[in-house]
Amino acid sequence: MKEFIHPKYEKSVVSCACGYSFVTRSTKFVIKLEICSNCHPFFTGKQKFIDTAGRVEKFQIRSIKTEKIKKLEKIGIKKNT
Repeated sequence: MKEFIHPKYEKSVVSCACGYSFVTRSTKFVIKLEICSNCHPFFTGKQKFIDTAGRVEKFQIRSIKTEKIKKLEKIGIKKNT
């Protein structure tokens, strides 16, 4: 194996946007993450919406309207357009 061609493999600090951090080994000294296993909805079992444009709220409003229309059509009232 050739000498002095491999990067140094040292301790590094991994930090997440949620504030969780841990120490591991890597060729980089600092690693920054957006979502880690501590705050990811798949691992925590919680839903956490990160939304700045209001897309989630728009979707929820549309789904509520759709449910209301389906209920009205079920009892025989049609939507006026």
